[in-house]
This record gives sequence, C-alpha cells and structure tokens, in this order.
Amino acid sequence: MIYWDLFWAFFVANILGYGGGPATIPLAQQQVVDHYGWMTNTEFVDMLAVANALPGPIATKIAAFAGYQEAGWLGLIVATIGTVAPSAIAIIVLLKILNHFKQSPIVKGMTMLVQPVIAVMMIQLTWQFSSVSFDSIGMWQSVFIGVISLVAIVWWKIHPAIMIVAAFVYGGVVLPYMMA
Repeated sequence: MIYWDLFWAFFVANILGYGGGPATIPLAQQQVVDHYGWMTNTEFVDMLAVANALPGPIATKIAAFAGYQEAGWLGLIVATIGTVAPSAIAIIVLLKILNHFKQSPIVKGMTMLVQPVIAVMMIQLTWQFSSVSFDSIGMWQSVFIGVISLVAIVWWKIHPAIMIVAAFVYGGVVLPYMMA
C-alpha cells in the first residue's frame, strides 16, 4: 500500500502542478505533510532547503527523499516514477494539443487564468514556511535572513543556492550562540 501511496501522492502533485517545479511544491507539501503525514511541516521545510541547494528539479528531489524515507530504495524509485513518468507523458500530449490550438481564445484564457491560482498557492506556502521559521528561530532572525536574502538575490543577483549555503553556515556558526 505504501508504494501506491507514494506513487499517487507525487503523481497528483505533479499532474496538477501547472507551472513547473515551484508550482508543485505546495501540492507536494499538502500530500506529504497534510494528507499522508510522512513529515511534519518543519521537516518538509528543512528538506526543501536542502533540496533547493542541490542541482536538479525540485519535484524529483522531494519525491526521492520522501520515497526513500518512507520505503527505502524501492520507495525512492516508485515516488520518482510517480513524479517523472506521468508528467513527461502529459507534457508531450498537452503541448501537442496546446500548440495545435495556441491561437484559440479558450486556450489562451486557460493558460493565463491559472497563473493567479499558482501565485496564491505560492503565497500560502510562503506564509506557512514563514510561520515555521518564526517558531523555530524567531521573527527578527527570520526577517533579517529574509531581507538579506531578498537583497542578495534580487539586487545583487546572487544565486539562490549560494544564499541557502550562506544560511546554513549562519545557522550553524552564528545562530547557536545567539539562541543560547
């Protein structure tokens, strides 16, 4: 049963995650944390931070980690297949259809109007992750790290992975002494 659950959880998250990897994160979080309870929200945030620091698609890394945690190597394979295979097949079929009807006002409307839904999902996920951060390291530390990260990524054009590594270092070297 766990293998079916792993496959189905990531199949659903990735089939409905219109917009790519970032759009699948809230859906995967809902499946992994809320629906199946494989991780707490804090564990999911920690896993996501590490996954973002590594190369490759985020959805695949989330599935691989959750699958391995729940059912070992076979769970990793099943969850990854649930993530990759259906999406690959769907993208081929859907892009052929969308490309054929790309001038249709219906298709244009469908693709444009789903964007606000994705934005709301990302805002909700940000709010949940902020709450976890506020609870674990406090509001001021969270705001400080968030503002520094925003400035570094947006204005200084520093790669997000570098900021994640910098936050790891800060959290391991500085934060323990400030929290003590």
